[in-house]
Amino acid sequence: MATRIFVAGATGAIGRRLVPLLVEAGHQVIGATRSSEKATALVDVGAEAVVVDVFDAPALVRAVKAARPEVVIHQLTDLPYGLDSAQMAEARVRNARIRSEGTRNLVEAALAAGATRLIAQSIAWGYLPGPEPHREDDPLDVYGPQAETMAGVVALEQLTLNSPPLQGLVLRYGQIYGPGTGTEERGAIPLHVDAAAFAALLGVDRGEPGIYNVADECSYLSSEKARKHLGCKPDFRF
Repeated sequence: MATRIFVAGATGAIGRRLVPLLVEAGHQVIGATRSSEKATALVDVGAEAVVVDVFDAPALVRAVKAARPEVVIHQLTDLPYGLDSAQMAEARVRNARIRSEGTRNLVEAALAAGATRLIAQSIAWGYLPGPEPHREDDPLDVYGPQAETMAGVVALEQLTLNSPPLQGLVLRYGQIYGPGTGTEERGAIPLHVDAAAFAALLGVDRGEPGIYNVADECSYLSSEKARKHLGCKPDFRF
């Protein structure tokens, strides 16, 4: 069944792979980007495009209300291409703001538009050290060396999961690699960008609200819940 879907971060590394998947599945997709130059690429793959900044809350509300989505997908990040180490310190600050303030604005816009489901990108490598593999109910390491990053993650996840009547799904992604990411190298908790996009597609009409680890098989965490309840496939490729 066709669903109206608003994708925030539609021209990012995962968004570029996700939007064509959603269109191919028969959904009506409205892709949001901050760049008017990148908007053309969304139209080229069969989506509608809207240019809006997530930090401009009134404009975001107008854009999402105009889109009339049933589902909102949050794939917003602000990270340098290939995770360039020289730029990561400043990028972490920007990315934490997107996860906190940006997510709050997006949730408010989704609620104002009458959306019923929110799927949000999170990270899978923030667990407190302990027995492995980690599962979704293991505690997060909010006081460790990644404290700033994890503060943003916690804000994003709480807003996604606790904003009724929105049904919130949090996808805790592994370390993304593949086309458009700037690296083909598999990290310790790897996830191909296409498999990440596929997980978001599956979340449109599958899975109970909650948190799902999404990564390739590895010793650090278990993605059994995502495979069982969403149908995730780490080997999925576009």
